[in-house]
Amino acid sequence: MSRLRQQLGLTLVEVLVTIVLFAVLLVPAISALRTGIVGTGVHADVAANHYRLASAIEDLLTEPFADLNDAATAAGGPTTMSSYSEAAGTPGRLLVYLSVYDGDNADGDDDPFTGGDDGLLWVRVEIEGATGSLETIRARGY
Repeated sequence: MSRLRQQLGLTLVEVLVTIVLFAVLLVPAISALRTGIVGTGVHADVAANHYRLASAIEDLLTEPFADLNDAATAAGGPTTMSSYSEAAGTPGRLLVYLSVYDGDNADGDDDPFTGGDDGLLWVRVEIEGATGSLETIRARGY
């Protein structure tokens, strides 16, 4: 009868195979972590821009309607920055667009920026060089 031999430790081959497996599997794991870490930085920038835009548009909505209406008339349309925009050269410059708004499409041309209704303004705020913007409609008396 032969005796079964008990294994008392790891052989050098087993240790080398384990090291190679860890090395091969560690590369994709580190790559996945790197993507997650970079993503948190991008999310922080996007969130900061969103809160800055929301704050700016809320500040604009507290302005008297007559002042906003005058600035919209002076701007002349939805593609021209208004006087509420920050000065050129300001880092992360806020751009504010104001225009009269045609809410009922009474002129029938399906263009919300022609034949504006008395008492409706379109407000858009964006950050120069960044993606995303916020826009809303402001009504007289609100």
